[in-house]
Amino acid sequence: MFQTAEIISILLVALAMAPAVAHLLEFPGKRRLTKADYLTVQPIYYPGFTIAGGVGEVGGLISVFAILLLTPRGTPAFWLRLVALLAMLGMQGVFWIFTQPVNKFWLQSTNLGSFGATLFGVGSGTDRPRPDDPKGWKTMRDRWEYSHIARAGLASLSFLLLVVAAVTQV
Repeated sequence: MFQTAEIISILLVALAMAPAVAHLLEFPGKRRLTKADYLTVQPIYYPGFTIAGGVGEVGGLISVFAILLLTPRGTPAFWLRLVALLAMLGMQGVFWIFTQPVNKFWLQSTNLGSFGATLFGVGSGTDRPRPDDPKGWKTMRDRWEYSHIARAGLASLSFLLLVVAAVTQV
């Protein structure tokens, strides 16, 4: 039972990691896009990435917490899983503080389904670039892209720590 929960936890964190790493890998190419191209491409991510990220991040967070509660305190596996949980919480912090306000900016004129409208309606928006600021959209782009790079690092750290905890059980 414990090993099954451990495997599920690792898989859910991998699912949370996948979209963030995908954003990281496409970053160099997206930086070369013009404003018009970037704004055309940006909304295509939300349907699939929202589902995978939502299931992976929420499920991963819950499962890592659960597996931590089942791990004997003071063992190396406990500390590895605790840091993995903190990394998953860090992913959430970066999302809600840096990513979500920009999501609201990008999606302000996009017709979303009910789930997407609910998710992307949460939280405050970010200051919109001034119309006379030709680099304003780049500020939004960079904030969004760099937040995903940070999230990829945190998710990868969590995944790695969970795998190490699983293979070094004492």
